[in-house]
Formats: sequence, structure tokens, C-alpha cells
Amino acid sequence: MDPIALKLVGEDVIVQALREDITFEDVSTASVCPEARAAEVQLIAKADGVIAGLDVFARTFALLDPATRVEATVVDGDEVTAGQRLATVYGDARVLLSGERVALNFLQRMSGIATYTRRMAAALEGTSTVLVDTRKTTPCLRVFEKAAVAIGGGRNHRYNLSTAVMLKDNHIDAAGGVAAAVAAARAHASFTCTVEVECENLDMVREAVEAGADIIMLDNMSHDDMAAAIALIDGRAKTECSGNVDASNIRALADLGVDYISSGALTHSAPILDLSLKHLRMVGEPAAEVVR
Repeated sequence: MDPIALKLVGEDVIVQALREDITFEDVSTASVCPEARAAEVQLIAKADGVIAGLDVFARTFALLDPATRVEATVVDGDEVTAGQRLATVYGDARVLLSGERVALNFLQRMSGIATYTRRMAAALEGTSTVLVDTRKTTPCLRVFEKAAVAIGGGRNHRYNLSTAVMLKDNHIDAAGGVAAAVAAARAHASFTCTVEVECENLDMVREAVEAGADIIMLDNMSHDDMAAAIALIDGRAKTECSGNVDASNIRALADLGVDYISSGALTHSAPILDLSLKHLRMVGEPAAEVVR
């Protein structure tokens, strides 16, 4: 992921995760490893998939001890297979033991999203339709989960509520209709913001076109109604379809000729990619105490 985003946003998330896992002491590690000791441990894939989040994985250990080193044999976006050694982590054995679960949690989650995204994106090969994510992310993990979508071959929709206008059903109800909602958005938001309108039927699509929406989302509409909506829009706005999109039905939607398909499943339903840190080995004699 972007190193600046990792530094400015992601590190706070990693620190919070470490604090959640270690309130005052890692009792298990302190019991068996009371002194600093050089060690190494291997990162092993336990299932086939797409790896994502190696920088987050490495940074988790580095926040515990900057001297920790990760030497990876793969890069983000690579397809890996069960049993493959992906990296070796070198450092104080206490850091390797205490940081293991948090580092793996991030890496497994991001890799699972990238793996599922790769599968969904493959279904769109040969079409001009772009697969995008949604804001249906795990609270406080959005920066990582959206990075994983991009690594897997998808694209990111708006990052948050501040980056674009999307007028959903409740916004339209609050404004008193599609036209009024679009006009209010044009009057308030920066000219750099696109205005997208979520439509549930052909009447709303017609209103959104006439109001000058930049993007029209066809939300939970039937296949026939979406085909009719795309014909009605006729290139006057970008088209996006959404609503219960997963790997089983995405190709049929792409064949409509829609510009974008958004899927919350990319982030809210992707299973983790099973990974493990195994074969920890002590190296040399007990080292001097690490100052933190």
C-alpha cells in the first residue's frame, strides 16, 4: 500500500491492534523467553491465494522493535500456493512471538480480500466493466482493506463521505426528490466532486439523467430493468450497478455493458487467506537487552 498512507493512517491502526493484544505484558513470551535473543521464523502459506499486506505485516514487528527484519520471497499481488515459504522474519525472539498474531491478522485479512477480488476481477476479463469496492469495510481497517482490493485487481470507489457525493434513497427523501437532491449537491459541494445518484427504478433513472448526474447507480434492479436503464441513459452519465453482487452473478451484470460494478462482498464477505508463522529458531547466544 502507499507508504505515506501507511505512515500517517495505518500506523495508528497497527498500534491500537498491538495495544489490544498486549495490555501490559505478553505473559507467555515473558515466561519462556525472559531475555532478548536473536531468532528467525518462517511465514508459510497454508492455502492458495493472492498475498497482500506484506508492508503492514513488516511494520507491525518494526513498531515493536525497529531492528526486526522481514525478507520476503514474494511481493504483494503474487499468487501463492499452500506450503510455500513466503518470508523469513529476523529479530528478537520476544518481538517475533509477541507480534505474531497481530501481524498475521492484518496479512491474512488483506490477502483474503485480494484473493476474492482477483477471483471477481477474473470474471470481468474481456469486458470494459470495472470492479469497484464500497464503504462496507471493517471499522478502522478501511485503509488496509481498500489497499487489498487494489492489489487484487479491483478499483477503489470513494474512500469516505468527504471524497464524493453519493445521493442514496434517504438523501433523496430528505431533499424532496432526485432533482432537488442533485441541485443541492451542485450548490454545496466543490466542483471537483462527482455527483452519483442511487436509483431503484426507471423513473428515478430518468430524473437523474435530466438532473445531470455524473454517475447513475442501478441498485438492486432486475436484469431487464438495468438493460432498459442503460439504454435510457445512453451515455449521458456513467453507469454503475450494485446490490448482492458476488462471484456467482458478476459476469451476467458485466454483459449488460455497465461501466462499473460495485460489490460490498469484496470487503465484508471475503474469507481470510490461511497463513502461519512456523519453525521459530533461536540464533546464537543471548543478546544484549533491547532498549525501547
